[in-house]
Amino acid sequence: MTTLLPDCPLCQQPGGAVLWQGTHLRVVEVEDPDYPGYTRVIWNSHMPEMTSLSRHGRELMMEAVWRIEEVQREVLHPDKINVASLGNMVPHLHWHVIPRWRGDRHFPDAVWAPARIAPGQEPPDWAPRMARIQGVMQRYRNQLLDAMNAMPRH
Repeated sequence: MTTLLPDCPLCQQPGGAVLWQGTHLRVVEVEDPDYPGYTRVIWNSHMPEMTSLSRHGRELMMEAVWRIEEVQREVLHPDKINVASLGNMVPHLHWHVIPRWRGDRHFPDAVWAPARIAPGQEPPDWAPRMARIQGVMQRYRNQLLDAMNAMPRH
């Protein structure tokens, strides 16, 4: 039985553009122009913590996170990937997988910290880098879909 709460945004909305949906979880693209490839893994039913899941559920969730990270590394070539599960604002189990680049607005801080670089003040190589990344985003989505579809159990 799937538990959905009426006041939980991740129970009531996808949480981003759905790239892949399985029985237990979904993978969504977060539309953030500063962080192309920012992806979330969201458990479909309302669960507050990883330990709320069965062992199988925890393994399934983390397998999805690692597959996303792997595709980000292969296609987007970020300088670093941030993986986070916070849930302080939305206590519905979800993971953020965020490709990061030196020179992004918040680097080396978390994307939720105050920006270090104001819009229009990016380093000179920033615009060409973002153009290159935008140029491979469809390849990223396609490879991510292939990786998720290849999961042994979903």
